[in-house]
Amino acid sequence: MDLDFSYYMPTRILFGCGKLGELATTEYLPGKKALVVIGASGAMRKHGYLDKALSHLRENGAEAVVYDKIQPNPVSDHVEQGAALAKENNCDFVIGLGGGSTIDSAKSIAVMAVNPGEYWDYMQGGSGGRKTPPNGALPIVAITTTAGTGTEADPWTVITKTETNEKIGWGNNWTFPTLSIVDPELMVSVPPKTTAYTGMDAFFHSAESYLATVSQPTSDHLALEAISLITKYLPVAVKDGRNMEARTKLAWANTEAGICESLSCCISHHSMEHALSAYYPDVAHGCGLAMLSVSYFSHLGERHPARFPDLARAMGQDVDGLPEKEGPAAFIAGLKQLLKNVGLDKDRLANFGVKQEKLKALAENSFYTMGKLYELTPVKLMLEDVVTIYENAYA
Repeated sequence: MDLDFSYYMPTRILFGCGKLGELATTEYLPGKKALVVIGASGAMRKHGYLDKALSHLRENGAEAVVYDKIQPNPVSDHVEQGAALAKENNCDFVIGLGGGSTIDSAKSIAVMAVNPGEYWDYMQGGSGGRKTPPNGALPIVAITTTAGTGTEADPWTVITKTETNEKIGWGNNWTFPTLSIVDPELMVSVPPKTTAYTGMDAFFHSAESYLATVSQPTSDHLALEAISLITKYLPVAVKDGRNMEARTKLAWANTEAGICESLSCCISHHSMEHALSAYYPDVAHGCGLAMLSVSYFSHLGERHPARFPDLARAMGQDVDGLPEKEGPAAFIAGLKQLLKNVGLDKDRLANFGVKQEKLKALAENSFYTMGKLYELTPVKLMLEDVVTIYENAYA
C-alpha cells in the first residue's frame, strides 16, 4: 500500500459509562444556547435522556430549545424546520441526542442555521446544487445513544429528499462534531433488533473502509479491531442488552468505525443501500446493508480477493496457509454466521415489499446520488453488476 494520505480528526470525544454527566461541567461546551435535536419516536423522553441532558446543560450555564421531529431516515424538510427554529431562538450551537439519524440531522441543521437557500443547494450528488456553504456551520455536539453509525466521530450526514427519492451522504470540515459524548449506559435501552441493525452498520463501515482505495494505516488498524469486537460482542448485546461489557465494547467499535469514516471512506455497498431506503424508507439502514451484504461482498471478493483474508481473520476465521483467493469465502462464511447470530440471516429484499421490477431503478439511483463511492470501490462496477447484486439479494 502506498503511504499517501491526510489525517484530520478534530472531534473531542468523551468516552465511558456515566460520561453524559460531564455535560454539566465540561469546559468544551461550544455555546450558551443549544438547539437540542431528538427523534420523533419519543424514546429520548421516555428513557429520561432528554431531561438529564437539559438539566446538565442548565448546570453548565446553557439554555436549550428542543426540536423533536426527526425520522429514522431523516428528511430535508425537517432539516430546514430545525434550522428555522435555531435561527428564531438565536441558538449558537446544536446538539444531536439519539441515534445516527438524529445526529446527522443536527449536523445538517447546524449548516442551514447560518447559510442561505435550501439544504439541497449544498448536496454534491444527484439533483444537488453542488454549492459550498459560505458560512460553515454552528458548532455541533453529538450525544449518541446507539452503537451504529459512528457519526459522532466523522463529518458525514445522510439526508433524504423525499420528492425525488434521493438519499445522499455529505459533509465537510465544519460538520465534524466539536464535542462527542459516548456513554454506553445510554445504549442499554436499545431493543434487540435495533441493536443488531446498528451494530451491523458499524461492521460494514469498518469492512468498507478497509477495502476502500483510500484506506490508510490508522483506519486499517481501527477497522480490523472494530470488526473483531463486533463479531464477538454484538450477539451478546442482542441477547442481553444490559450486558455492560458488551455495550461498552460495541460503543468503542462504533466510534472506531466512525473514525475510519473520517480517515478512509465507505464504498458502493452504501450507495446501493441509500438507494434502497430512499425508495423504501421503512427499511432501516443497517437492515438494508445486511440484506445486500452477502451478495455484494461475494461479488467483490470474486473479482478482487486482496484484503479479504485480513477481514476473515478479524472475524476469527482460520485463513492461515490458505491462498489469497480463498479469503473472500472465509469472510463470507464468517459474515453469514454473524448475521445468523444476531437474527438477521432470514431478511430478504422481497420480505420488505421491495418490487423486483424496481431493482434497475435502484441501481441507477445509486450511481446518480452516490456515484462517488463507486470510484472508491476496489473493482469497477457497471450498472449490470449492481443490478445482479440486487437480484442475488432479493429472495
